[in-house]
Amino acid sequence: MALVSEILTKLTLSYGGEREPKCPTVVPVYDFNPEEDAAKIETAIKTKGVDEQTIIDILTKRSCSQRSEIAFEYEKRAKKDLVSALKGALSGSLEHLILGLMKSTAQYDASELKSSMKGLGTDEESLTEIVCSRNNEELKEIKKVYREMFKKELEKDVSGDTSGDVAKLLVALVQALYDAGVKRKGTDVTTWISIFSERSVPHLQKVFERYKRYSPYDIKESIRKEVKGDLEKSFLTLVECLENKHLYFASRLSDAMKSKSVKEKVITRIIVSRCEVDLMKVRSEFKKNFGKSLYQTIFEHTKGDYQRALLNLCGGDD
Repeated sequence: MALVSEILTKLTLSYGGEREPKCPTVVPVYDFNPEEDAAKIETAIKTKGVDEQTIIDILTKRSCSQRSEIAFEYEKRAKKDLVSALKGALSGSLEHLILGLMKSTAQYDASELKSSMKGLGTDEESLTEIVCSRNNEELKEIKKVYREMFKKELEKDVSGDTSGDVAKLLVALVQALYDAGVKRKGTDVTTWISIFSERSVPHLQKVFERYKRYSPYDIKESIRKEVKGDLEKSFLTLVECLENKHLYFASRLSDAMKSKSVKEKVITRIIVSRCEVDLMKVRSEFKKNFGKSLYQTIFEHTKGDYQRALLNLCGGDD
Protein backbone atom coordinates (compact mmCIF):
# COMPACT_ATOMS: atom_id res chain seq x y z
CA MET A 1 0.00 0.00 0.00
CA ALA A 2 1.34 3.44 -0.92
CA LEU A 3 1.52 5.17 2.43
CA VAL A 4 2.26 8.69 1.22
CA SER A 5 -1.35 9.74 1.79
CA GLU A 6 -0.75 8.96 5.48
CA ILE A 7 1.54 11.99 5.59
CA LEU A 8 -1.41 14.19 4.82
CA THR A 9 -3.84 12.52 7.19
CA LYS A 10 -1.48 11.78 10.06
CA LEU A 11 0.57 14.96 10.03
CA THR A 12 -2.58 16.83 10.86
CA LEU A 13 -2.39 15.09 14.23
CA SER A 14 1.22 16.07 14.70
CA TYR A 15 0.86 19.74 13.92
CA GLY A 16 -1.96 20.44 16.34
CA GLY A 17 -1.86 22.92 19.17
CA GLU A 18 -2.10 26.67 19.41
CA ARG A 19 -2.36 28.90 16.38
CA GLU A 20 1.10 30.06 15.32
CA PRO A 21 1.64 33.84 15.50
CA LYS A 22 2.04 35.43 12.09
CA CYS A 23 5.17 37.37 11.16
CA PRO A 24 4.51 38.54 7.60
CA THR A 25 6.61 40.84 5.43
CA VAL A 26 3.57 41.77 3.31
CA VAL A 27 0.72 43.47 5.19
CA PRO A 28 -2.40 45.37 4.09
CA VAL A 29 -1.49 48.82 2.79
CA TYR A 30 -2.95 51.85 4.55
CA ASP A 31 -5.29 54.15 2.54
CA PHE A 32 -5.99 51.34 0.09
CA ASN A 33 -7.83 52.36 -3.09
CA PRO A 34 -8.63 49.31 -5.24
CA GLU A 35 -10.21 51.38 -8.06
CA GLU A 36 -7.05 53.47 -8.39
CA ASP A 37 -4.79 50.39 -8.28
CA ALA A 38 -6.92 48.63 -10.93
CA ALA A 39 -6.75 51.70 -13.21
CA LYS A 40 -2.95 51.88 -12.86
CA ILE A 41 -2.57 48.16 -13.61
CA GLU A 42 -4.84 48.46 -16.65
CA THR A 43 -2.67 51.29 -18.00
CA ALA A 44 0.52 49.35 -17.21
CA ILE A 45 -0.72 46.30 -19.13
CA LYS A 46 -1.81 48.40 -22.13
CA THR A 47 1.49 50.30 -22.26
CA LYS A 48 3.68 49.36 -25.21
CA GLY A 49 6.18 46.82 -23.90
CA VAL A 50 4.21 46.53 -20.61
CA ASP A 51 5.04 48.61 -17.54
CA GLU A 52 6.17 45.71 -15.30
CA GLN A 53 7.42 47.99 -12.53
CA THR A 54 3.98 49.43 -11.82
CA ILE A 55 2.40 45.96 -11.77
CA ILE A 56 5.13 44.71 -9.40
CA ASP A 57 5.02 47.71 -7.08
CA ILE A 58 1.26 47.47 -6.64
CA LEU A 59 0.71 43.71 -6.36
CA THR A 60 3.75 42.92 -4.17
CA LYS A 61 2.76 45.64 -1.69
CA ARG A 62 -0.85 44.63 -1.16
CA SER A 63 -2.25 41.81 0.96
CA CYS A 64 -4.05 38.83 -0.57
CA SER A 65 -7.50 40.23 0.25
CA GLN A 66 -6.52 43.61 -1.23
CA ARG A 67 -5.30 41.92 -4.44
CA SER A 68 -8.71 40.22 -4.68
CA GLU A 69 -10.41 43.62 -4.47
CA ILE A 70 -8.10 44.98 -7.19
CA ALA A 71 -8.96 41.98 -9.40
CA PHE A 72 -12.68 42.66 -8.86
CA GLU A 73 -12.31 46.34 -9.78
CA TYR A 74 -10.09 45.50 -12.77
CA GLU A 75 -12.72 43.15 -14.22
CA LYS A 76 -15.39 45.86 -13.78
CA ARG A 77 -13.20 48.35 -15.68
CA ALA A 78 -11.54 46.22 -18.34
CA LYS A 79 -14.30 43.60 -18.81
CA LYS A 80 -11.50 41.06 -18.56
CA ASP A 81 -10.19 38.77 -15.84
CA LEU A 82 -7.02 40.23 -14.23
CA VAL A 83 -5.24 36.85 -14.01
CA SER A 84 -5.76 36.28 -17.76
CA ALA A 85 -4.52 39.81 -18.49
CA LEU A 86 -1.40 39.27 -16.36
CA LYS A 87 -0.73 35.93 -18.10
CA GLY A 88 -0.77 37.71 -21.43
CA ALA A 89 1.40 40.61 -20.25
CA LEU A 90 4.11 38.84 -18.25
CA SER A 91 6.40 35.86 -18.80
CA GLY A 92 8.95 33.57 -17.13
CA SER A 93 9.72 33.67 -13.41
CA LEU A 94 8.03 37.05 -12.95
CA GLU A 95 4.78 35.70 -14.39
CA HIS A 96 4.91 32.66 -12.09
CA LEU A 97 5.53 34.89 -9.05
CA ILE A 98 2.79 37.45 -9.82
CA LEU A 99 0.21 34.77 -10.68
CA GLY A 100 1.13 33.07 -7.39
CA LEU A 101 0.32 36.28 -5.54
CA MET A 102 -3.15 36.34 -7.11
CA LYS A 103 -4.02 33.17 -5.18
CA SER A 104 -4.55 32.78 -1.45
CA THR A 105 -1.70 31.02 0.39
CA ALA A 106 -3.72 27.76 0.49
CA GLN A 107 -4.64 28.04 -3.21
CA TYR A 108 -1.00 28.64 -4.07
CA ASP A 109 0.14 25.62 -2.02
CA ALA A 110 -2.56 23.46 -3.61
CA SER A 111 -1.48 24.59 -7.10
CA GLU A 112 2.17 23.88 -6.33
CA LEU A 113 1.26 20.41 -5.06
CA LYS A 114 -0.72 19.75 -8.23
CA SER A 115 2.11 20.92 -10.49
CA SER A 116 4.62 18.78 -8.55
CA MET A 117 2.58 15.73 -9.59
CA LYS A 118 2.08 16.72 -13.24
CA GLY A 119 3.66 15.00 -16.21
CA LEU A 120 6.35 12.35 -16.14
CA GLY A 121 7.69 11.71 -12.65
CA THR A 122 6.85 13.45 -9.41
CA ASP A 123 8.77 16.40 -8.00
CA GLU A 124 9.33 14.68 -4.64
CA GLU A 125 11.34 17.61 -3.27
CA SER A 126 8.52 20.15 -3.71
CA LEU A 127 5.92 17.69 -2.47
CA THR A 128 7.93 16.89 0.66
CA GLU A 129 8.70 20.57 1.35
CA ILE A 130 5.06 21.63 1.26
CA VAL A 131 3.52 18.66 3.10
CA CYS A 132 6.15 18.48 5.84
CA SER A 133 6.38 22.20 6.59
CA ARG A 134 2.71 23.16 6.88
CA ASN A 135 0.94 23.05 10.23
CA ASN A 136 -2.40 21.42 11.06
CA GLU A 137 -4.49 24.44 10.17
CA GLU A 138 -2.62 25.04 6.91
CA LEU A 139 -2.86 21.38 5.80
CA LYS A 140 -6.59 21.26 6.51
CA GLU A 141 -7.14 24.37 4.41
CA ILE A 142 -4.89 23.09 1.57
CA LYS A 143 -6.83 19.80 1.42
CA LYS A 144 -10.16 21.67 1.32
CA VAL A 145 -8.97 24.11 -1.36
CA TYR A 146 -7.38 21.32 -3.41
CA ARG A 147 -10.73 19.54 -3.51
CA GLU A 148 -12.48 22.77 -4.59
CA MET A 149 -9.91 23.62 -7.27
CA PHE A 150 -9.28 20.20 -8.82
CA LYS A 151 -12.37 18.18 -7.84
CA LYS A 152 -10.10 15.50 -6.41
CA GLU A 153 -8.84 14.41 -3.00
CA LEU A 154 -5.23 15.43 -2.38
CA GLU A 155 -4.44 12.16 -0.57
CA LYS A 156 -5.56 10.12 -3.58
CA ASP A 157 -3.52 12.17 -6.04
CA VAL A 158 -0.43 11.96 -3.86
CA SER A 159 -0.70 8.24 -3.19
CA GLY A 160 -1.31 7.57 -6.87
CA ASP A 161 1.72 9.60 -7.91
CA THR A 162 4.43 8.59 -5.43
CA SER A 163 6.24 5.45 -4.39
CA GLY A 164 5.47 3.82 -1.03
CA ASP A 165 8.88 4.65 0.41
CA VAL A 166 8.54 8.41 0.13
CA ALA A 167 5.35 8.11 2.13
CA LYS A 168 7.17 6.60 5.06
CA LEU A 169 7.83 9.73 7.02
CA LEU A 170 9.27 9.70 10.34
CA VAL A 171 9.87 9.45 13.83
CA ALA A 172 8.86 7.91 17.10
CA LEU A 173 9.43 8.06 20.82
CA VAL A 174 13.06 8.00 21.91
CA GLN A 175 13.34 4.39 22.97
CA ALA A 176 11.02 3.14 20.25
CA LEU A 177 13.00 5.02 17.62
CA TYR A 178 16.24 3.54 18.88
CA ASP A 179 14.80 0.03 19.22
CA ALA A 180 13.29 0.19 15.74
CA GLY A 181 16.40 1.80 14.24
CA VAL A 182 20.13 1.78 14.94
CA LYS A 183 19.90 -0.80 17.72
CA ARG A 184 18.82 -3.48 15.26
CA LYS A 185 19.70 -4.49 11.75
CA GLY A 186 17.23 -3.04 9.29
CA THR A 187 15.02 -0.13 10.25
CA ASP A 188 11.37 -0.67 11.06
CA VAL A 189 10.13 2.43 9.26
CA THR A 190 6.49 1.62 9.95
CA THR A 191 7.15 1.83 13.70
CA TRP A 192 8.81 5.19 13.24
CA ILE A 193 5.82 6.55 11.32
CA SER A 194 3.07 5.15 13.51
CA ILE A 195 4.56 6.47 16.77
CA PHE A 196 5.56 9.76 15.18
CA SER A 197 2.11 10.43 13.79
CA GLU A 198 0.53 10.12 17.23
CA ARG A 199 2.79 12.66 18.95
CA SER A 200 2.57 16.47 19.11
CA VAL A 201 5.28 18.77 17.77
CA PRO A 202 6.45 20.00 21.22
CA HIS A 203 6.64 16.38 22.36
CA LEU A 204 8.76 15.37 19.37
CA GLN A 205 11.05 18.37 19.82
CA LYS A 206 11.85 17.07 23.32
CA VAL A 207 12.26 13.58 21.87
CA PHE A 208 14.97 14.81 19.50
CA GLU A 209 16.81 16.54 22.35
CA ARG A 210 16.86 13.39 24.47
CA TYR A 211 17.46 10.92 21.65
CA LYS A 212 21.23 10.97 22.19
CA ARG A 213 20.83 9.38 25.62
CA TYR A 214 19.69 6.23 23.86
CA SER A 215 21.82 6.41 20.73
CA PRO A 216 25.43 7.33 19.89
CA TYR A 217 24.01 9.47 17.07
CA ASP A 218 21.57 12.36 16.93
CA ILE A 219 18.31 11.82 15.09
CA LYS A 220 19.58 13.18 11.75
CA GLU A 221 22.72 11.04 11.83
CA SER A 222 20.57 8.00 12.55
CA ILE A 223 18.34 8.77 9.58
CA ARG A 224 21.35 9.16 7.28
CA LYS A 225 22.68 5.80 8.43
CA GLU A 226 19.39 3.95 8.18
CA VAL A 227 17.63 5.17 5.04
CA LYS A 228 18.66 6.47 1.62
CA GLY A 229 17.29 8.33 -1.40
CA ASP A 230 13.95 10.14 -1.39
CA LEU A 231 12.94 8.50 1.86
CA GLU A 232 16.03 9.90 3.61
CA LYS A 233 15.28 13.39 2.25
CA SER A 234 11.68 13.13 3.44
CA PHE A 235 12.65 12.08 6.96
CA LEU A 236 15.29 14.81 7.21
CA THR A 237 12.88 17.47 5.92
CA LEU A 238 10.33 16.51 8.52
CA VAL A 239 12.85 16.58 11.38
CA GLU A 240 14.26 19.93 10.23
CA CYS A 241 10.75 21.42 10.06
CA LEU A 242 9.91 20.10 13.52
CA GLU A 243 13.16 21.40 15.00
CA ASN A 244 13.03 24.84 13.40
CA LYS A 245 10.72 25.43 10.44
CA HIS A 246 11.99 28.96 9.75
CA LEU A 247 15.60 27.78 9.64
CA TYR A 248 14.49 25.03 7.23
CA PHE A 249 13.03 27.62 4.84
CA ALA A 250 16.12 29.83 5.25
CA SER A 251 18.37 26.86 4.39
CA ARG A 252 16.27 26.02 1.33
CA LEU A 253 16.58 29.62 0.14
CA SER A 254 20.32 29.66 0.78
CA ASP A 255 20.81 26.40 -1.16
CA ALA A 256 18.67 27.71 -4.03
CA MET A 257 21.00 30.69 -4.42
CA LYS A 258 24.34 28.93 -3.88
CA SER A 259 24.97 27.51 -7.33
CA LYS A 260 25.48 29.37 -10.58
CA SER A 261 22.08 28.20 -11.79
CA VAL A 262 19.71 29.82 -9.29
CA LYS A 263 16.66 27.66 -8.45
CA GLU A 264 14.04 30.33 -9.15
CA LYS A 265 11.12 27.92 -8.71
CA VAL A 266 12.19 27.14 -5.11
CA ILE A 267 12.83 30.81 -4.28
CA THR A 268 9.46 31.88 -5.71
CA ARG A 269 7.54 29.13 -3.90
CA ILE A 270 9.02 29.93 -0.46
CA ILE A 271 8.84 33.72 -0.76
CA VAL A 272 5.29 33.76 -2.19
CA SER A 273 3.91 31.13 0.20
CA ARG A 274 5.47 32.61 3.36
CA CYS A 275 5.38 36.41 2.75
CA GLU A 276 1.98 36.74 4.46
CA VAL A 277 2.70 34.06 7.05
CA ASP A 278 6.18 34.07 8.64
CA LEU A 279 8.79 35.40 6.20
CA MET A 280 10.03 37.86 8.83
CA LYS A 281 11.14 34.89 10.97
CA VAL A 282 12.72 33.22 7.95
CA ARG A 283 14.65 36.44 7.29
CA SER A 284 15.89 36.46 10.87
CA GLU A 285 17.10 32.83 10.69
CA PHE A 286 18.75 33.52 7.33
CA LYS A 287 20.84 36.41 8.67
CA LYS A 288 21.72 34.51 11.86
CA ASN A 289 22.87 31.36 10.08
CA PHE A 290 24.32 32.53 6.76
CA GLY A 291 26.08 35.76 7.71
CA LYS A 292 24.24 37.84 5.14
CA SER A 293 20.68 39.13 4.89
CA LEU A 294 18.11 37.41 2.68
CA TYR A 295 17.54 40.75 0.95
CA GLN A 296 21.24 41.10 0.07
CA THR A 297 21.46 37.48 -1.11
CA ILE A 298 18.44 37.91 -3.39
CA PHE A 299 19.96 41.16 -4.71
CA GLU A 300 23.23 39.40 -5.57
CA HIS A 301 21.76 36.28 -7.20
CA THR A 302 18.72 37.52 -9.16
CA LYS A 303 18.12 40.33 -11.61
CA GLY A 304 15.62 42.55 -13.39
CA ASP A 305 11.89 42.69 -12.69
CA TYR A 306 11.96 39.29 -10.97
CA GLN A 307 14.55 40.63 -8.52
CA ARG A 308 12.47 43.76 -7.87
CA ALA A 309 9.39 41.65 -7.08
CA LEU A 310 11.31 39.34 -4.71
CA LEU A 311 12.92 42.25 -2.86
CA ASN A 312 9.52 43.92 -2.38
CA LEU A 313 8.08 40.71 -0.94
CA CYS A 314 11.18 40.26 1.24
CA GLY A 315 10.14 43.51 2.87
CA GLY A 316 13.51 45.08 3.65
CA ASP A 317 17.12 44.45 4.60
CA ASP A 318 18.34 43.20 7.99
